[in-house]
Amino acid sequence: MNFKTFISSLLIVGASTTAVMAEDTDNGFTLFSGDTQKAANVIEDLASRIKINGYVQGGYDYNTSDDSNTFNFKRAILWAKADITDKWSFLYMHDFKASTLEYYLTFNACKALNIRMGQFKNSLTMENPMSPAKLELVNCYSQPVMYLDGYTDPLLGNQGGRDIGLLVYGEIGKTRLKYELAVMNGQSINKNDGNPEKDFIAKLDYRIINPLRIVVSGQLGHGHAIATNDFNPGIAVGDNYKRHRVTAGAEYTSKCFSLRSEWLKGWTGDTQSQGVYATALKPITKKIDAVASFDWLDKNTKMNARQSNYTVGLQYWFFNKCRIQAQYTRCCPSYSKDYNLFQIQTQVGF
Repeated sequence: MNFKTFISSLLIVGASTTAVMAEDTDNGFTLFSGDTQKAANVIEDLASRIKINGYVQGGYDYNTSDDSNTFNFKRAILWAKADITDKWSFLYMHDFKASTLEYYLTFNACKALNIRMGQFKNSLTMENPMSPAKLELVNCYSQPVMYLDGYTDPLLGNQGGRDIGLLVYGEIGKTRLKYELAVMNGQSINKNDGNPEKDFIAKLDYRIINPLRIVVSGQLGHGHAIATNDFNPGIAVGDNYKRHRVTAGAEYTSKCFSLRSEWLKGWTGDTQSQGVYATALKPITKKIDAVASFDWLDKNTKMNARQSNYTVGLQYWFFNKCRIQAQYTRCCPSYSKDYNLFQIQTQVGF
């Protein structure tokens, strides 16, 4: 019995219980029964409109900077998408290791116009909207994406690149040009905005030829600091601050290899940050891929705040959406000694 059938069965039992009313005639009541088959048909129809997916990621890390080593359990994510009608749908995503990640309602008017409202990944950068279950690196996202898009900057906290707001998106005719326009809180997930300002995010994605696309995105925003950041000492807890971003990149994907690269720049208060990454994947066999990546981040262009990472590794797909990854990363920060990171991760998805 699959998960959807199990859930449907529970709902059917509940519906049947409420539909059948057994009453004692000696106490002035009569026996009657509702239409349980009709209730079952309704539940079965609802279940047929729901798609359930999920994945789990965990592994082992060894870091020579502090000689630490640990087995870890990073993610246990489950999401359900309900097609309410042919135009309306709802998605709910939960990480059992953390909290509710996403919940949003989508209206698909046509190919050129779609509207989404709720909590979801913002449109900034190429990498951020991508699922960790599909990304090449064990660490998932590159340094500049994680720092500038809501993962590792203490001022905002780790929000998983997500926010609450409204998104309009689509593809303009047969031009191969996709657009995304969003108005977001600019604060975090699962809470209200910390200031009256809203963030505006825009993205353009143009596919030049079938394997090659170029992407630009930008954000005009204002944050509300929930902590301090040593690389941005001018902002205190509770301060409202400027949070602008701009990115430009390209991706080439074919059966022979794939390559994705992007440049990012950010203005956080009076501090400027910038970075770049390039990640490549080359299939060796039907189930084994070689992975290589370089990323560089300067957290504050007026401070000694740069780090470069060089990563190589292999991944083995032992089943659909299931893989084992092994990677080595040489980390070279300008403000401390270089160190090595060895990582193994297993992913099971469905």
